[in-house]
Amino acid sequence: MYTVREGKKADLPAVFNLIRELALYEKAPQEVTNSVELMETDGFGPQPVFGFFVVLRDSDQEIIGTAIYYYRYSTWKGKRLYLEDYIITEQERGKGAGKLLFERVLAKSLEDNCTGMMWQVLDWNEPAIKFYEKYGASFENEWLNCHLQAEEIARLIAS
Repeated sequence: MYTVREGKKADLPAVFNLIRELALYEKAPQEVTNSVELMETDGFGPQPVFGFFVVLRDSDQEIIGTAIYYYRYSTWKGKRLYLEDYIITEQERGKGAGKLLFERVLAKSLEDNCTGMMWQVLDWNEPAIKFYEKYGASFENEWLNCHLQAEEIARLIAS
């Protein structure tokens, strides 16, 4: 019914469409400033910074999901796989594609000798939370996400 495989450069336009679909679902389409061209450089350039899997519907080989990951280093835990985005098209949710894709990412973390895997989920995304609970995922309340945009960093450094 579904096949999961490593992502290829040719998959990026379809993957980027999934990213935009996720941004709409999360009510933040204006936040997407990435592009297929940047993803080509960042994923397939001389120093790739992310990897990804795609899940295809066997009947027509259409990409209906993706999992985008990279590695981070925890001074307490060591090498960790960070699942940046995990997306299944709305019409394919609940049919098994997500389970196959998620379990492929779990396996990747072990193949690459990671001490574990981590990701984020929005506190209002009940379907995703319930999905992760089936795997026994831990949810943290204490940590706050922090970020600065490149323009803000440049302004701070210049001042």
